[in-house]
Amino acid sequence: MDARKPYNPDPHAHPGLAAIALLEAGKALLAFLAAAGLEVSGPAPLRTLIDALIRRIGADPEQGAFSTLLGMITPDTVHVGAVVLSAYGLLRALEAWGLWRARAWASWLGCISAALYLPLDVYAIVRHPGWASWLLLAVNLLVVWVLARDLGRRRGTRALP
Repeated sequence: MDARKPYNPDPHAHPGLAAIALLEAGKALLAFLAAAGLEVSGPAPLRTLIDALIRRIGADPEQGAFSTLLGMITPDTVHVGAVVLSAYGLLRALEAWGLWRARAWASWLGCISAALYLPLDVYAIVRHPGWASWLLLAVNLLVVWVLARDLGRRRGTRALP
């Protein structure tokens, strides 16, 4: 008797995929809002925010690399940033749609992209230990596990229990 369950192509049979799809849709929405905010507000508020952050860490925004950074914030670079944020939002929206419809390509995309963040999550824990860093690592590990499990079931084997 085979203990493995056959893969069910019904998207509603995979609540984990639906939850991850909603998470990815939220990321897409935030990326689109950030892109729109950059386009509407222009470089001035961004320069003010970065200047305040530089001063908060006790650095001089008029000298060195920070001065160069502030000088790079122009209307053109703000447009480029908005385009990059829009592209990221589009990728996340596409992944969300695919996961909501239980598409295998979306599980691959989500599993790979979440796994790419894991080293950064570990680095964040080392540099800034705290509950937020651990929570982010736990969420990304859970996403990788759910999507890898989905992909394993599609192959007819159980990659992870």
